Amino acid sequence: MTEMPHSASAKKRLRQNVRSRDRNRAVKSEMKTAIRKVLEAISEKDVAAAKSLFNSVAKKADRAATSKMIHKNKAARIKSRLSARIVAAQSATD
Repeated sequence: MTEMPHSASAKKRLRQNVRSRDRNRAVKSEMKTAIRKVLEAISEKDVAAAKSLFNSVAKKADRAATSKMIHKNKAARIKSRLSARIVAAQSATD
């Protein structure tokens, strides 16, 4: 374990860091779960479900990028790769 803070401001900063770390982990976990659901829908050849789930992934990725939990380019990369997979799955089923 790391050293415990001594000053009042360092103690407060530790509390803030713990809160923000927990919040960041939760948001990133939600985003990864949503991505996994889209990939599962694509693997099951359910393009309509993948499209509807993609909207929630895009929203979560953009929100995370806006609050700087992930880099904005990572959010763009996630959306680009998923949309490319959805288009490929749609063309494969047609």
